[in-house]
Amino acid sequence: MTSLTTFYLSGIVGKEVFGADGDAIGKIKDLLVNTMPSGTSDPNQQLVTGIRLKINKELRFYSFKSFMVTKAREVLNVTCTELIELGAEEISNGLLLVENILDKQIVDLNGRKLVRVNDVRLATLPAGTYTIAVDIGIEGLLRRIGISIPIKRVLSLFKINIPAKYILWDDVQAIDHSNLNIRLSKSYSKLHTLHPSDIADILEDMGKKSSMSIFASLDEEKAADVLEELEPNAQIHILENLPVNKAADVLEKMPADEVADILDELEDDKAEMLLKEMDTESSQEVRDLLEYDDDRVGSIMTTDFLSFSSTMTVAEVLVELRSKKPESAELYNMFVVEANEELIGMFNLRDLVVSEPFLLVSQIMKSETVYLFDEQKVGAIARIVSKYNLLAVPVVDQEYHLQGMVVIDDVIEDLIRKRRTNKR
Repeated sequence: MTSLTTFYLSGIVGKEVFGADGDAIGKIKDLLVNTMPSGTSDPNQQLVTGIRLKINKELRFYSFKSFMVTKAREVLNVTCTELIELGAEEISNGLLLVENILDKQIVDLNGRKLVRVNDVRLATLPAGTYTIAVDIGIEGLLRRIGISIPIKRVLSLFKINIPAKYILWDDVQAIDHSNLNIRLSKSYSKLHTLHPSDIADILEDMGKKSSMSIFASLDEEKAADVLEELEPNAQIHILENLPVNKAADVLEKMPADEVADILDELEDDKAEMLLKEMDTESSQEVRDLLEYDDDRVGSIMTTDFLSFSSTMTVAEVLVELRSKKPESAELYNMFVVEANEELIGMFNLRDLVVSEPFLLVSQIMKSETVYLFDEQKVGAIARIVSKYNLLAVPVVDQEYHLQGMVVIDDVIEDLIRKRRTNKR
């Protein structure tokens, strides 16, 4: 017997356990792993604490301390010196590998996607048996159906290897213990480092309950970014299941035009409830946008833009930008307005950076401004953007008061969404 025996869950489930006298005791149905929180690197988090046996058609839990797994010529043997029944508390603090991990999905942070667990690798040491990793590769699947060895032999003739794909057990944590069907690779904090669009893709692939659990764990800023990236049906699901106050807080962090698009898809009663819960300023911006028909420029403009007085200096504008820390889209074009918000000019970030600090905005702005009216049809946007090669176009009302701007990113996103909707 060696001091280290490695084996796979698929190789031990269904095996007979033999007692010290050599008689069969029962069949292995599952293994129980400790999940009690006790520190980030505590090996007891990986310890197999229990075993589920089928004895005379009855399923029972026993302590794994009196069980031994050995391997001889690649054949696993499981023996037991004494059957010690496991208490209810120990069972509730454990995680069943077959029931809750095998064939279930986890988030692979490196691949930024959901993957299926095909097997679990374990190791028996003098101190006990521990989970090492989950197998998410093809080999694990072939091993499960008993053809891994012959397939590998055939492929070796052509010098082809089946790559092993594992995620270490330390990187596998439960998303939600009330729904153990989905597991999470790495911790919540690591998941939060992904780009919002990657998190959105992962949430859309998950079950509804699990996606809600992860979304609810995000801070408001990250949640707003993720909600913006989700497909409309997923957005609706999230908002209908979040507490109204939490949903309103998230919506307040989003651009008003994005919120208007989402609320436009909700039932009127639900949308009104959320608008009333939002702060007055944010709510009013959204209400104003909802007044526009879907085929009008105003319906897809954003009210998040930067405007300055013509009498400000370049230095003063830069100070204000550092203070506001605007989103990148707001820097595509910046606008110059009179006291009554009438649009009189525009400039971009390059104009600002290459100009001397003492120059006035009136000296660097382009006074012959290209603009759109808020009540124009959206078809006008493509013509303007194409003709003048603009990333952002100001939107004015009939009195030429600045109302917002249309960003090319939003136009493209709107077209993509409409195409997806039409395909459905």
